[in-house]
Amino acid sequence: MTATRGEQQELVRQWRDILALHARTQCELDRALTHHGLCASDFEVLDVLAEGTGSTGYRVQEIAERVHLSQSALSRLVARLEKDGLVERGLCSEDRRGVRVVLTAKGRALHGRVLPVQRAVLGRMLAG
Repeated sequence: MTATRGEQQELVRQWRDILALHARTQCELDRALTHHGLCASDFEVLDVLAEGTGSTGYRVQEIAERVHLSQSALSRLVARLEKDGLVERGLCSEDRRGVRVVLTAKGRALHGRVLPVQRAVLGRMLAG
């Protein structure tokens, strides 16, 4: 069953509304997080790592799937976070070619301080 022209236009309008909301939210997150030396993508990686259980962290590929960044963009971001002392990288014990990323104590502390800021922006931008 094909959508009518009116239904197609409505789908396009809804899609563009989603994109606009995402762009506005991303800008607000970047604005709020910059005071803490982070951008929205930095925080997303810290947040994924903070949600992880134990001290084994995640493989880079697992993080990429959750934060929707390309492998190369994520590798650059992780290198920057590592340089800032927020994460550490190490070889996977089960696959010596893989790389695991874990939060450092400094990264966990920063995440804890910034989490309420990020959640407040999400609450404000995504309410109603």
